Amino acid sequence: MSQLKRITVLGSGVLGGQIAWHSAYKGKSAVVYDISETALANCRRAHAQYAEIYQAEIGASLEAIQQTQARLRYTCDLAEAVAEVDLVIEAVPEVPAIKTSVYQQMAPLLPAHTLIVTNSSTLLPRDFAAATGRPDKYCALHYANLIWRLNMVEIMAHPGTAERTLSEVAEFAIETGMVPIPVQKEQNGYVLNTWFVALQNAAQTLVTNGVATPEMVDRTFLINNPGSKIGPMGMMDVVGMKTVYDVCTYWGHVNQDAQMLANADYIKTHFLDKGKLGLQTGEGYYRYPTPAYSRPDFLAVPGLSAVPEIVRLAAKAQR
Repeated sequence: MSQLKRITVLGSGVLGGQIAWHSAYKGKSAVVYDISETALANCRRAHAQYAEIYQAEIGASLEAIQQTQARLRYTCDLAEAVAEVDLVIEAVPEVPAIKTSVYQQMAPLLPAHTLIVTNSSTLLPRDFAAATGRPDKYCALHYANLIWRLNMVEIMAHPGTAERTLSEVAEFAIETGMVPIPVQKEQNGYVLNTWFVALQNAAQTLVTNGVATPEMVDRTFLINNPGSKIGPMGMMDVVGMKTVYDVCTYWGHVNQDAQMLANADYIKTHFLDKGKLGLQTGEGYYRYPTPAYSRPDFLAVPGLSAVPEIVRLAAKAQR
């Protein structure tokens, strides 16, 4: 059994909020830290929604929900957030400078025994190990969105990670109901995002370049992957448009990928600038809580009345 009883999640966004809630649900004391009171207020609202989701989807009792809520705290004071913590889970924006700054501010505030993990979706832990001030107690622990349903975490070491750190982190993952996926070699994107970012970027390219509508992209995916409940455009809504934008922007510049940068610009113009962050705000490529892809007829053979619209879209290729 791990000694990681008290956790702090840095960043109260979509996934950070899920990690804090789920860890508390599994019996851990959890502090949510963010620099913005507004962000914390949004996180509290999300947690109220998770209370309903956990009761509806996994049969959580009212008593379990109340105990979960009692284990949660929220603060904008970094020193307070990490004063007595066993494990810090960093889930701040996917921007290297921001991550480095947070680690450097936090380093002198931590108890000596505290472990740190990054929930980065594409960046390597080695890039931030020195900034933590305790590289032997640092590794990656990357979660998937919809944590209560997609219960996996990827564990990636850097050259200086102690085996004891990996052991405690793996035990923590299992104690909180996660399936650990050990990444055997350092890899940007780990396992999940190596294929997901490629899928997301390819799907977004089809939309950015006017090749297909978002709905048609998702229909193509879902028909060819029987049993899947969500396509790549819907996945982007779940991940959050800000994260999609950050990933496309960063890797677009790193790889000098003009298409990826064009995709980032499309996301900014069509979503971020309009306050549409995806599932988090109730609208992205789809509107929630009842997105079009959840309709029983989304993958049905259309009626003949759909032919004019099909022709209108197909005829665009002639221009």
